[in-house]
Amino acid sequence: MKKIALINDLSGFGKCSLTAAIPVISVMGIQACPLPTAVLSSQTGFKEYFCDDFTDRMKDITDQWKKLDVNFDGIYSGYLADSLQIEKVLYFLEQFQKKDTLYLADPVMADHGKPYGMFTEKFLQGMKVLTRKANVLTPNLTELCLLADEDYEKMIGHCQEEDYIARIQSVSEKLLAKAEGKQTIVVTGILRKKTGQEYVGNLAVSAEESFHIENPYTGMGFSGTGDLFASVICGSLVKGLSIREAMEKATYFLQEAIEEASKENVSPCHGVHFEKYLSRLL
Repeated sequence: MKKIALINDLSGFGKCSLTAAIPVISVMGIQACPLPTAVLSSQTGFKEYFCDDFTDRMKDITDQWKKLDVNFDGIYSGYLADSLQIEKVLYFLEQFQKKDTLYLADPVMADHGKPYGMFTEKFLQGMKVLTRKANVLTPNLTELCLLADEDYEKMIGHCQEEDYIARIQSVSEKLLAKAEGKQTIVVTGILRKKTGQEYVGNLAVSAEESFHIENPYTGMGFSGTGDLFASVICGSLVKGLSIREAMEKATYFLQEAIEEASKENVSPCHGVHFEKYLSRLL
């Protein structure tokens, strides 16, 4: 059975990170191997939460896995709490990233132009080093601009123009040039208006191709949808699907769940009811 190492936090509520990735990877017929970066009572979008930081245990887990002489078909890293955790992931890659190992990095740092609480210049520089090692990179537009040293506010100022997606593609290509190997960048959650309607989409850019998939925007965003999307991408690519097939699969899996949660006015912090749609990944 194929195996994917999942380096992320474990949150009791919020349906994100490991609680999103483990069921998705598992239902796709792949062994999910979690390496927790922290254990939280709920994801950090809640007003209050308890967090047990696992930074000092990440290397211990990595070393024990190395003793088992195991190999991974995929590695997926998500939310990291600080630059020290980035160093732990780099160490993990030194031990387990082989030529045929798919590494997907979700550079969780910011959204809607605003950095998250852990963000520092040192963190950004560390994330730049880490993401250059990825085969697949899944930033949102804010994170893409940070990694490429571009102005986010200037970029979204073009969101109603016909060449908006082409502009984002150009920034993605700039970042691709810095990758250590062959890389695909999937820019997630791109909002734009056309013909009076708001849409949200994802743009894939590689040296070989570029394509954009979008759907009508419900006006709401939910915890964990990015983690679910990246998990489907990672699992699909490990199973041998193309990036286009992987994105179509992820979109099919998530779209109705997002629409349902929006209609039911589910609290964004609690996430979508993705569990009832897992059969779409079989």
